[in-house]
Amino acid sequence: MHPYFSLQGRTALVTGGTRGIGKMIAKAYVEAGATVYVCARDAEACLQTAEELSALGICHGMAANLATEEGVLQLATRLGEQIEHLDILVNNAGTTWGAPLESYPIKGWEKVMQLNVTSVFNCIQQFLPLLRKAGTEANPARIINIGSVAGISSFGEQAYAYGPSKAALHQLSRILARELVSQHINVNVIAPGRFPSKMTAHIGNDEQALAEDTALIPMKRWGREEEMAALAISLASTAGAYMTGNIIPLDGGFSL
Repeated sequence: MHPYFSLQGRTALVTGGTRGIGKMIAKAYVEAGATVYVCARDAEACLQTAEELSALGICHGMAANLATEEGVLQLATRLGEQIEHLDILVNNAGTTWGAPLESYPIKGWEKVMQLNVTSVFNCIQQFLPLLRKAGTEANPARIINIGSVAGISSFGEQAYAYGPSKAALHQLSRILARELVSQHINVNVIAPGRFPSKMTAHIGNDEQALAEDTALIPMKRWGREEEMAALAISLASTAGAYMTGNIIPLDGGFSL
């Protein structure tokens, strides 16, 4: 690996890192030389993912429920006991909720906003001390928030809270990027289009739905693991040291 893209000696936390986009990023960081911590609600999934990725490098699993303030505080405390600084924080954990407009439940709206926006804000708050210790002018610490093209486009697909939650995350990221840049912490957003995940499995496993979906994407296909991995490494490495406040669509042209 070219040294510009190496993460050797760096420490990363990937929330929602046991499947989908989170696991793609966690795997990429392990392969790039970072010590990676993955967290998710499912303790068994954390152990399995850590064991699998440890065959490629160094990976640890930590169970945490980030949907609650208490869960975020517990994770920050536990991780703070194991590491002295945090170079890379990837806020990937998220959820969605779909229902017809007339019957869309407030509890669904609140659940999506809580995990996709509030808990991300809370994670950044709690991990700031570790990020500040890691960041330098030459090599800033990195916060990478996983947004969505749903926060850019108007395709709602009856997931009425999801797009607004991601748009809020995009704007929060811009605000924090401006505020934290003087503390040597970069904040950027990857806004994925379609990638294989639990959230998109209902489309990917339906041949007709998949054909209709890809017809809307200028490149006529979904994103691939290596494409997500490459962008995530770029933002976390020397390649991304001069980037902050960016919302980067990774969507095959869908947001056009």
